[in-house]
Amino acid sequence: MDLKKIGIFALGVICALYLLNPTAGFFELIPDTLPLIGNLDEAAAVTILLMCLRYFGIELPDFFNNGKNRID
Repeated sequence: MDLKKIGIFALGVICALYLLNPTAGFFELIPDTLPLIGNLDEAAAVTILLMCLRYFGIELPDFFNNGKNRID
């Protein structure tokens, strides 16, 4: 496993842990109490996590698709 794969895997784990919120809100990059921008950090974490999963060949929309409407 090369250094790039390890870095992308680590970034994905960090994003997943941030979304699981093990600190119960004590550590947040942007507080959720701010109107309109409070959830941007979670949106960024989801986006980065999806990009990391895609790098390793896991396409999350494929889990919800039964294969009939797939566009290649």
